[in-house]
Amino acid sequence: MNITRLKQAEADFLARYPGGFADPGLAPIRKKHNVGKLTEFAQANLRRSDFNRPAHIADTLVRIISRSSMVSLFEKPRFRDFIRALNSREKEHLAFALEKRLYGRNKREGFEEILGMLSHHGIAKWPVISAVPYYFAPTREAFVKPTTAKGIIAFLEVDGLAYKPTPSWAFYSAYRKLLGQVKKEVHPSLSSDYAALSGFLMSSL
Repeated sequence: MNITRLKQAEADFLARYPGGFADPGLAPIRKKHNVGKLTEFAQANLRRSDFNRPAHIADTLVRIISRSSMVSLFEKPRFRDFIRALNSREKEHLAFALEKRLYGRNKREGFEEILGMLSHHGIAKWPVISAVPYYFAPTREAFVKPTTAKGIIAFLEVDGLAYKPTPSWAFYSAYRKLLGQVKKEVHPSLSSDYAALSGFLMSSL
């Protein structure tokens, strides 16, 4: 990772917005993305005890994806139609996989089970598969937007990490690790959560 580039980007961003992401100049961006409210909704409706109600989990996923400013307008109705097409057993499978993804020791297994279901219906896209975990735990989980991820990797000149359009746990883990390394290097006001950190980097490209 090119630390010199990162530090220059940090200096430039803080020169424009001295308060980091809490700066008044970024209020319209904060309002547009509304991460706080979506995180509250995700955490209130994806409690461990909620997973014995698969229909509730399915409805919650549609609500989160539909309200997300970071998921494209093209992907939202396709995801909604995917959920509507699931029978009760498939909703149980999806809820079980998501519980593993959010709460299990083997989060990779949950990721890959969800990926399998989305792939079967042709909607295995990075924003869709990464949005819900991100809103549920924005300081631990990364949101992967293709253009942003590619741009950040290129900007920071990261060796051994190449963006792939097909979602995989290997790339997700490596990308999240990269963001974790960046977080340690920059001012806390730029890294309140991983999407804010990515936004700071993307604004520097």
